[in-house]
Amino acid sequence: MFEPEIYVRKMQIDDALFKLDHYLNDSFVRGTRAFRIVHGKGTGKLRLAIHSYLGRHALVKSYRIGGYGEGEHGVTVVELVENC
Repeated sequence: MFEPEIYVRKMQIDDALFKLDHYLNDSFVRGTRAFRIVHGKGTGKLRLAIHSYLGRHALVKSYRIGGYGEGEHGVTVVELVENC
């Protein structure tokens, strides 16, 4: 079963982005249009790297910090484009 959530918490930035890239492409192919990235709060370096990556990825329509009850600053919610 494909979960609409990926955990990259406590990973090195390069490893997290590699895992995220595969997950993002799999999500698109499977028709998942929104998912959560659990990166944790920490120093914020991982979150910033992920946001930079998402901001220039062709499959990403939008992304935002999780709201109250979604994980807040420890989570990013991603919405994918409908089709390319």
